[in-house]
Amino acid sequence: MERKNLDIYGHAPIPWSRALKQLAANNGTYWLATTRPGAGPHLAAVGGLWVDGNVYFVSGPRTRKSRDIAKHPRCVVSISLKDLDVVIEGTARKVKDEATLKRLAKLYAAQGWPAIVKDGAFTYEYSAPSAGPPPWHVYVLTPTTAFGVATAEPHGATRWRFGDAPKVTKRTKVKKRAARRS
Repeated sequence: MERKNLDIYGHAPIPWSRALKQLAANNGTYWLATTRPGAGPHLAAVGGLWVDGNVYFVSGPRTRKSRDIAKHPRCVVSISLKDLDVVIEGTARKVKDEATLKRLAKLYAAQGWPAIVKDGAFTYEYSAPSAGPPPWHVYVLTPTTAFGVATAEPHGATRWRFGDAPKVTKRTKVKKRAARRS
């Protein structure tokens, strides 16, 4: 993992372990930002879970967010944690593995929503209104980059890049512009 201190006040970089500890508690509302047709933004609250280094969330197939992800899988989630605001960029895809779906259903049930796995999706008699009608697909967002801004001591602001996240440099931007022109 690559870590960069973004703080302008002299605070030390925030360790990723601080974010991980709070993400693992799975407390808070996740906000999902997707890209609409025509490149406009869309933002919606989702019932998110942090599991095994990924963000999982649920959405009905006819919702704006699901339709956006089908065309543009790169998206962003944000969550305000106990003492840290976190933004996570990555790529989302539908979860189809039955064992993973059953495991996630148990985690959602522990939070008060006893979803049932049926035909590769979740169903139940209710869900959040923003999820649309059942069935609800489960998505996994695999993080590429995250940003954290501390809201309590010790303060700071940090960017974390994970695994194979592409690094954008001045040279990369110039190459991309040149490729678009040709």
